[in-house]
Amino acid sequence: MGNFVSAERHGAVAVLRMQNERALNAIGSHEDCRDLVDALEVLAEDRNVSVGILTGAGRAFCAGGNLRAIQQRTGIGPLEQPDSTRTNYRRGVQRVVRTLYEIEVPMIAAVNGHAVGLGCDLACLCDIRIAAESAIFSASFIKVGIVPGDGGAWLLQQAVGHSTAAQMLLTGDRYSAEQAERMGLVSRVVADDRLMDEAMALAGRIAANPARALRLTKRLLREAQRQRLDDVLELSAAFQAIVHETADHREAVAALIDRREPSYTGD
Repeated sequence: MGNFVSAERHGAVAVLRMQNERALNAIGSHEDCRDLVDALEVLAEDRNVSVGILTGAGRAFCAGGNLRAIQQRTGIGPLEQPDSTRTNYRRGVQRVVRTLYEIEVPMIAAVNGHAVGLGCDLACLCDIRIAAESAIFSASFIKVGIVPGDGGAWLLQQAVGHSTAAQMLLTGDRYSAEQAERMGLVSRVVADDRLMDEAMALAGRIAANPARALRLTKRLLREAQRQRLDDVLELSAAFQAIVHETADHREAVAALIDRREPSYTGD
């Protein structure tokens, strides 16, 4: 893993922290993108990880793209001509988006500060979003004369609906954590100094459940965003057939019948 992302393990919970504080955790290079993708792929492949938390170091969650790199045409944005720019987005920032969208580990965004542009969309890619009181959200692409090249036009609508997403994208306005909660962009706002404690507590409640069922539930939630009910019913039956044969399912049923706490193994 590179310098942009650090990873910590707390039992079945993994914390990924973007840590370029000087740049407010802006993503400016393909190395940054690869670091984040690599960290997510490690989580995805580790059967002992049940929940991931994505957060930022310092006073920002992620300030989006690096404006100086955009201006100099040296980073993950524009290059010398449009075809190259298109390829640049596909192999850089869009790879991050695809990886975070497809990961079957449930992900919590602990938004500790500014979540701007790409940073706001990274938060939207997580399943649950908790914000510190000082957090600021903005889909600010229009303010620098561009469109969301990271899929934000789709991601924001999934999070807050068409009307609110349109308002965010067409104005580029900034929103406080309290406003974000009212919009449904985040599920909860907590004191700054309680953010990681609350995120870890939530992660712990999730991780206390059978690991394989957690990942398949996450997959069903993703598939339900893009498929018809008939297709989701078929997939649900197939996933149900899998989890009915797990040791953790049998233990969960036995524990409920015996009125005791279950002891899961991940099998």
